[in-house]
Amino acid sequence: MATTRVLTGITTSGTPHLGNYVGAIRPALAASRAPGVESFYFLADYHALIKVQDPARVQRSTLEIAAAWLACGLDPEQVRFYRQSDIPETTELTWLLACVAGKGLLNRAHAYKAATDRNEAAGEDPDAGVTAGLYMYPVLMAADILLFNAHKVPVGRDQVQHIEMARDFAQRFNHLYGAPGGEPFFVLPEAAIEEQVATLPGLDGRKMSKSYDNVIPLFAPREQLRRLILSIVTDSRAPGEPKETEGSALFEIYRAFAGAEETAAMRQAYADGIGWGEAKQKLFERIDAEIAPMRERYEALMAHPERIEAQLRDGARRLRESHAGPFLHRLREAVGLRDLSTGATAGGGAGAARGSHAGAPKAALPAFKQYREADGRFHFKLVDGDRLLLVSRGFDSPKDAGARLAALRRDGLGDAGADLVLGEGVGAADVEAALGALREAEAAKA
Repeated sequence: MATTRVLTGITTSGTPHLGNYVGAIRPALAASRAPGVESFYFLADYHALIKVQDPARVQRSTLEIAAAWLACGLDPEQVRFYRQSDIPETTELTWLLACVAGKGLLNRAHAYKAATDRNEAAGEDPDAGVTAGLYMYPVLMAADILLFNAHKVPVGRDQVQHIEMARDFAQRFNHLYGAPGGEPFFVLPEAAIEEQVATLPGLDGRKMSKSYDNVIPLFAPREQLRRLILSIVTDSRAPGEPKETEGSALFEIYRAFAGAEETAAMRQAYADGIGWGEAKQKLFERIDAEIAPMRERYEALMAHPERIEAQLRDGARRLRESHAGPFLHRLREAVGLRDLSTGATAGGGAGAARGSHAGAPKAALPAFKQYREADGRFHFKLVDGDRLLLVSRGFDSPKDAGARLAALRRDGLGDAGADLVLGEGVGAADVEAALGALREAEAAKA
């Protein structure tokens, strides 16, 4: 069975609450136990610095979030668990990707656009208060994903753009530095859109969020948990009056923790006129039954932060040895950051480093390469080793580019028209010969 690599980042900028547990932690841990899945979980402390400038808060949040995931059942022996800042290869890869990332694409990033739009609406300079960290956030996120060649990244719809950007950066790097016909450096990640993620209401009925100050901390002490649940806003219907489950924050929270039979029983109790005090007590008991064992583990972990620190550092060490270090070495070689005493070739570009040597396999076939330019348009080109045979004009979609490429492979150059440009010193016969070689190779495979 092929292994699917799934990567999840957790920003260390707050204290975990019940909404985080129901919407992110619990489903992610359940998914990590599926067969054929290799899970990566990291504490995104570099990302936290974009919006939090309180060092103590970043440190405390990192500790609390690490302890929470471990207490909820994350097993560092079964999954990859590490802290972003313990993998220096992440920041090095960020720079390599920044050197191929189109500024025009970064200008369209949602977070950056939102910041500039707010400034313009307020009559200020569009970039007032905007840091380079916020602007470069998509590149750092791409480095997190591409460093470990993750296949899938669970995200909400608001984050899909970042996965598309990571794909774009990966394609451009593969195009610039990859060997024609060879295996690309980067896997193109896919967004695993979390359509069914539970959104838990908070104490006031709105989405549970720190920004609304309506959260229930995940590991609040038992009595604090009870007090908070008793403070959930309800309507004025008295005991004995039937109550609606629709729009009831209390019922929605209960359903997130209860099984089907328990939920049906609570729905009937609403119809029978259960008092709000009794309903809140049932909710408290149901949540506490699930959280109490984890709370005990959490408190034990928080009492020994040195153990969490050791686990995170060990996770990072193993990843650097097995993945990040060797991979960055390959990427450094690809871009030309090499040992000057070995294999230097005057005037050589990306292809020169991949030159032939005694006993090497026969030259690779001509190859088509598809890519996306900084203006967002899609192109393809035909190369034979280091020789550019032809390049296409830009297409609005990868589908259009693919259709034109397929026609070229099938029908040959013909009357190329304005949509194909031959390389310098290349004639139509050169292109037809390359296309013929590709057809012969395909026929041989068949």
